[in-house]
Amino acid sequence: MRFHRRQLLRTLSFGFGSSFILSRPGIAAQTGTQPMTSSPAAGAVARKGVATGTEMEKVTGIGGLFFRAHDPKALGSWYQQHLGVSLTPSSEGEHVWEQEAGPTVFAPFPETTGYFGDIHKVWMVNFRVRDLDKMAAQLQAAGIEVKIAPDDSIGRFARIHDPEGNPIELWQPKDPHAKG
Repeated sequence: MRFHRRQLLRTLSFGFGSSFILSRPGIAAQTGTQPMTSSPAAGAVARKGVATGTEMEKVTGIGGLFFRAHDPKALGSWYQQHLGVSLTPSSEGEHVWEQEAGPTVFAPFPETTGYFGDIHKVWMVNFRVRDLDKMAAQLQAAGIEVKIAPDDSIGRFARIHDPEGNPIELWQPKDPHAKG
């Protein structure tokens, strides 16, 4: 688990600047305007855009999270009831869920990772929360098992699972600029 948090720290360091990460063995803060690239070809493409003065067009955020479910209606209701995530509006006057601005980590993991728990689960969502203790108490009162991890340098984390066994990570950022 510590290895993946280091990847998260590197990503957040890039997003907030190198001062976000305190000097820790094995974690090098990335500086500059270039994101880390996974291949020399990808790096050349990114450098070419910067060298010619053209800025790469980028997405502005996540517009939705779509996944398969055994019982989509029941699972959607669970997310709405326990986590406050509004479902896709089905009639006029209903509103789509709007998340608060804050950091979003996008991180593919090796297909053999044990970080998600069940090896057959191919995704995990991480929700930012304002108060992890209050959220945990609310979930536990509803009979949902909550495993709170030891404090980390970037905040506090907890793990829950939805009724279909999908892993959900809850994150209370330590940084006051990381709204949640």
